[in-house]
Amino acid sequence: MATDAKKDYNNVNIKNRRASFEYEFLDKYTAGMQLLGTEIKSIREGKVNLEDAYCMFINGELWVRNLNISEYKLGTHFNHEPKRDRKLLLNKKELTKLQEKVKVKGLTIITTQLFINEKGRAKLNIALAKGKKLHDKRDSIKQKDMQREVDRVFKR
Repeated sequence: MATDAKKDYNNVNIKNRRASFEYEFLDKYTAGMQLLGTEIKSIREGKVNLEDAYCMFINGELWVRNLNISEYKLGTHFNHEPKRDRKLLLNKKELTKLQEKVKVKGLTIITTQLFINEKGRAKLNIALAKGKKLHDKRDSIKQKDMQREVDRVFKR
């Protein structure tokens, strides 16, 4: 029975679909997060919103802001704040590399995906990104439409 419960948790895969439309990804990283007990329980229920989340450096550490993890419904007065800042866990090399690149004008770090790995730990995929202009967004829409049309033709 315990293995069945673990399989359910591995199905948690929350994506920020808007991110690929708004930004061009330059580098991608996978980071762990420091979480409270009620936060991981809410993540396993899939009650997370990545839409407004972004990352920033505070005192040489990478933090994620505006990541909305809803309160755990069975939590008591020990429940967590839904939009609190959470520390991301990356190794020193990755942190220094990201910190140097973020200093370049126009680059930011955004969240792209939240998932639970095979060990049951919540991981956050982040990307170093550059904002797209309006004409770039139009190109993205054209590419998606063409790909959809090609898929329709070949499925028949």
